[in-house]
Formats: sequence, C-alpha cells, structure tokens
Amino acid sequence: MRLILQTRAHGRRNGEAGLTLVELIVTVAILAILASAAVPIARFQVKREKERILRYDLWEMRAAIDAYKDAADRHAFMTKVDSYNYPPDLQTLVDGVDVQSKKVKFLRRIPVDPMTGNTDWGLRSMQDDPTSDSWGGQNVFDVYSKSDGTALDGTKYSDW
Repeated sequence: MRLILQTRAHGRRNGEAGLTLVELIVTVAILAILASAAVPIARFQVKREKERILRYDLWEMRAAIDAYKDAADRHAFMTKVDSYNYPPDLQTLVDGVDVQSKKVKFLRRIPVDPMTGNTDWGLRSMQDDPTSDSWGGQNVFDVYSKSDGTALDGTKYSDW
C-alpha cells in the first residue's frame, strides 16, 4: 500500500515514465517544419537590412557631393575649371577643404558597400555618358554600387 501511495504522490505510474517514440517523432517533425519556414524569412530580413544600409549610404554620399558643390558654387573655395564645382574624388569629401582658414569636411568616412563588402564605389563624372560604367576621372557627380545583384523590388543595385 505504501508503494502505491508513493507512485501516486509523484504523479506517475510505472507505465508513464517518459515520452513515447511517436510523441518524440511528432515533436521533432513540427520543430523541423517551423525551422524550415523561418530560414527564408531570416534571409529575406538580412537582404532587406543590407538594402536599407545601401540606400542610406548612397543618400549620405550624394548629400556630401551636393554640399561640396553648393559650397564651391558660393566660391567658398577654388576648384578646377573643368570640374563643374564637383569634388575630384570621394576621399576629398573625407579629407575636407580649406574654407576661410578652416577645414570643412563633408563626409566622415567612405562607407562600406553592404552588397560588395568594400569601399570601392562606382563613380560618374559630369563628362561621362549616363549609361557608362567606367569613370572618366574628372570629378564625382554621382555614386552607385558595383554589385551585380538584384534587389527585392527587381531593380539592379547598380541602378540605385
């Protein structure tokens, strides 16, 4: 009698000591289905985050190019005659220019392209053909990603 009371006090009988093999297989199958559904969603989120960073980096560099041109158009500093008052390269935006004995920087650093993993951006100058993928080297009118990849919306990253 005492033995029966002890097993009932613990809440289990001798035949119910753990999970059955069927219960274990069903549990593992459900977890596998849930995990296989989560992987594509995680990849989608990673790609979306990289695209967000790429958009921001392009916006930041284009804003710095525009600020440089605006300052040059106001004659805050001298530029080359054939440059149309655009910066000669991206590093000039980081290094800055002297404006009335002060160093004015337009960009903290050249951002890393999240799609290629390096700071090598495609550049366009005013003298280049708009569809050209090679930079003439005269000035920096625009920047773009050198990635050949396609965005979630179906456009090429290099067209952003």
